[in-house]
Amino acid sequence: MQYYTQFSLKEYNTFGIDVNAKKFVSVQSLSELKEVLAHQKEVFLLGGGSNMLLTKDVDKTVVHLNLKGITVNHQTEKFVEVTAMAGENWHEFVLWCINQNYGGLENLSLIPGNVGTCPIQNIGAYGFEVKDTIVCLEALNLETLELERFSNTECEFGYRNSIFKTWAKNKYAIVSVTFRLTTKNHQTNISYGAIQTQLEGKLNPTLKEISNAVIAIRNSKLPNPKEIGNSGSFFKNPVISVEKFQQLQQKYPDVPSYTVSEKLVKVPAGWLIETAGFKGKSFGKAGVHNKQALVLVNYGTANGMEILNIATTIQKKIKELFGVELEIEVNIF
Repeated sequence: MQYYTQFSLKEYNTFGIDVNAKKFVSVQSLSELKEVLAHQKEVFLLGGGSNMLLTKDVDKTVVHLNLKGITVNHQTEKFVEVTAMAGENWHEFVLWCINQNYGGLENLSLIPGNVGTCPIQNIGAYGFEVKDTIVCLEALNLETLELERFSNTECEFGYRNSIFKTWAKNKYAIVSVTFRLTTKNHQTNISYGAIQTQLEGKLNPTLKEISNAVIAIRNSKLPNPKEIGNSGSFFKNPVISVEKFQQLQQKYPDVPSYTVSEKLVKVPAGWLIETAGFKGKSFGKAGVHNKQALVLVNYGTANGMEILNIATTIQKKIKELFGVELEIEVNIF
């Protein structure tokens, strides 16, 4: 293992923010991770850097989790269990599963990041959440250096949430995730209009066709982080009461919504932001993407605080116009 000091993290976060790590090391195995943690009291765990906004230098040892490997544990006629290590690129893992005819992750194609970070915020898209396929995960306790297993239930998954964003935050390093996927009679979900349109009316599309449709949709709306710095959706879609939604609907009859329960409704944050006039708006070196208002972008030289200030400005305006609280989805450091 090679340690570096005053190491730039610009290439290690999808916003492309140029901040320095006091010390940096990349680990490629569980034993290396344990060795680093045994000698470093305070660490900053880094995966794919896709769901974070760095607003300052990191005054800790940054540990890049670069553990690789995919293992098929066992397979039946209908299902298979696959374990992927934390450092595997998420999209590449999804494509690997599709190539094996393993169903369940196709709607989550092209989401940036690594496997190890996908359970933390319970990534989701187009009718699926990753919790729907996770059996369990293994995480290293940063204090005891013991490997612990968390079942799906123990992860307490919620909308863009899990215990690793609440009481277990900064206490564990997720090292692997095990998924239960289908091998035949795949229960696919193409109910989203955009997917149906992309598939041009195909009734029984293959996993690859669904994945390609999702990729095409995401490419048409979302900027490539390698070209324009971003972390995908910056805000969560707010969930409000039916009463609150009815009040909103009286003023804005065209407001879209998704029923969560008899008492709760989800409103697209992108619609709120676009209606408020922020879509495509620039704020100096950063701004709001011109195709998807949920995405804040770095045009190349913005710092983290400039982007955070834009987010705060949007939150205040949304609260003022709609009376709705917008919650940031991205982790702020």
